[in-house]
Amino acid sequence: MKILLTGASGFTGRHFAAQAITAGHEVVPLTTDLTGRDALRAEVLACAPDAVVHLAAISFVGHADDNAFYAVNVIGTMNLLAAVAEPQKNPQRVLLASSANIYGNCEQSPISEEQPPAPVNHYAMSKLAMEHMARTYADRLPLLITRPFNYTGPGQAVNFVIPKLVDHFARRAPAIALGNLHVEREFNDVQMVCDAYLRLLQHGEPGQTYNVCSGRPYTLQHVIDTLAQLTGHNIRVEVNPAFVRANEVHRLCGSPAKLQALLTAHGATLDHPPLEDSLRHMLAAAGSGT
Repeated sequence: MKILLTGASGFTGRHFAAQAITAGHEVVPLTTDLTGRDALRAEVLACAPDAVVHLAAISFVGHADDNAFYAVNVIGTMNLLAAVAEPQKNPQRVLLASSANIYGNCEQSPISEEQPPAPVNHYAMSKLAMEHMARTYADRLPLLITRPFNYTGPGQAVNFVIPKLVDHFARRAPAIALGNLHVEREFNDVQMVCDAYLRLLQHGEPGQTYNVCSGRPYTLQHVIDTLAQLTGHNIRVEVNPAFVRANEVHRLCGSPAKLQALLTAHGATLDHPPLEDSLRHMLAAAGSGT
């Protein structure tokens, strides 16, 4: 399968490309900026992919430019879909990575795909807007929308909290400044997320939305305790009010039932590495400088 991949140089893109190539697929990285419509159209038409995986986005919730969320995550996605929908060989699947952040703060847990969205920040709002706008192409393209819950792994930028923690423990730093320690998140492994995307390209039902999650949330304090056990290093945690977001999502835990049912029907499964294994791999990568 020839897969056109956006965001190929990003954290998830690098892992996805490696797994897809290992699985025998051809991966063609999109090199054009999503905001350049004409160049984007030309590159997509020249590629004529069997499938599209759209990972490119501004994904850091604390990004300084609010307008950029919409310029890239919404308008950029619409530019991509317009190009993919041009008369040519139709792709078998077009997978769009949205985010579990669209659910916001809700009492229901674990969260299913039926939960009404309630975004509380620009990142989440841009992803929800992307979903709604993308559905205007549902009659022309075999769209799949994924809502991955928090995940991590080697190579993730240190402005995200788990790589930041790993970096500090790997350097045996005496202290670290964090925000709210009591938020609960799934901290899944990027390899599981990429595996889910590959299986959805094979088995996903066009027009459907799938949570990509494990249903296992952890507090940041649990992550800190696990890293302390793995490294034998204790760190002093300082709560910096500047890192406490006004619109914080306090608990984000998903239901994987829909995706699991799909995969079971096709005799497929997903491997969910334990958090301890993910952290161990990240510590090893940090120690080697990769």
